Amino acid sequence: MNLSRTIAMLLLALLLAGCASSGNQAANDPLEGFNRGVYAFNDELDNYVIGPASRGWTRVTSPDVRNSVSNFFHNLESPGYILNDLLQGKPADAGRETLRFVVNSTVGILGFFDPASSWLGIEGRPEDFGQTLGTWGVDSGPYLVLPLFGPSSPRDATSYPVAYYTNVLTYVAIDTLTFGTLTAVNIVNSRAELEGAARFRDDAAIDPYVFTRSAYRQYRRNALYDGNPPMSDDPYSDFLEDMDADPDI
Repeated sequence: MNLSRTIAMLLLALLLAGCASSGNQAANDPLEGFNRGVYAFNDELDNYVIGPASRGWTRVTSPDVRNSVSNFFHNLESPGYILNDLLQGKPADAGRETLRFVVNSTVGILGFFDPASSWLGIEGRPEDFGQTLGTWGVDSGPYLVLPLFGPSSPRDATSYPVAYYTNVLTYVAIDTLTFGTLTAVNIVNSRAELEGAARFRDDAAIDPYVFTRSAYRQYRRNALYDGNPPMSDDPYSDFLEDMDADPDI
């Protein structure tokens, strides 16, 4: 499922669940003071730099162009998906992702198009090292907000260096300037895809920090179980714990 659509659906589900305030112990957020500071920094960066850039990008590009750019960068990340499928003991998924990578890199013209999905019905399923550690039984640890990267956890933070060294772009970029330019395009294009979800969050009558924290956790739980979390996992547990921890609700 498309990341922006997934987050938007989670935000809607959380809004329907009710309003919440902070409750750092119940929410496993012992670093809430630090996290809120980083969140505020990231929010200001988005308000004054990334957000305006993404809206400008939207004005000069069509949805098809933005979708092709997204396809291109996701295709470059495919070796990481394949590696994590193997590490998670899913050879069939690794084989399908390998076929996607080959087809989209060739017939799909370097991944700008996705014939693997449209012609062969092979949908992509991003996998990262945080998910791999989760399947190995490693606990996510406390909630953590990282500068520039945003919501995370100690377990999920390990995915960034692994993703860097398994990304084709790391090895084919001609120079630092080219790498930086392509990375900036990826960030702006990804932010443009999330514009609706970001606006939905900001318009909700709720603490945006708690909203984002809860939505991120639901998204990661869903990703860990490949979209099929066990019924014993209450999809609103973190959010409802936040509510219960606030005596004013």
